[in-house]
Amino acid sequence: MKELLSLQRKKEEIMTTTQLNAELLHNMSIIAEDEKLLRRAVRYTRKLASEKLADPTELTREEFFARVDEAREQIRRGEAFRMLPDETLDDFLKRVG
Repeated sequence: MKELLSLQRKKEEIMTTTQLNAELLHNMSIIAEDEKLLRRAVRYTRKLASEKLADPTELTREEFFARVDEAREQIRRGEAFRMLPDETLDDFLKRVG
């Protein structure tokens, strides 16, 4: 049984997105008539979707505009940096870093 699971995992690692979608739909068609299994699948896919949607770097509208306001205030106080002509981004980041 462990060997079968290991082979299945290796197969999943080399599948393309299209193949994974086909595999998922195939497996869903198998369990589609079993309400209990289907409910479990829906709960699990909801969990996965919420993990995907939960982006810790995402800002609310208010947070975004608060950052813009703070940046404007820093510029007004002369605390901003500008890239020099012909300066690369790497060089700029090293200089202000």
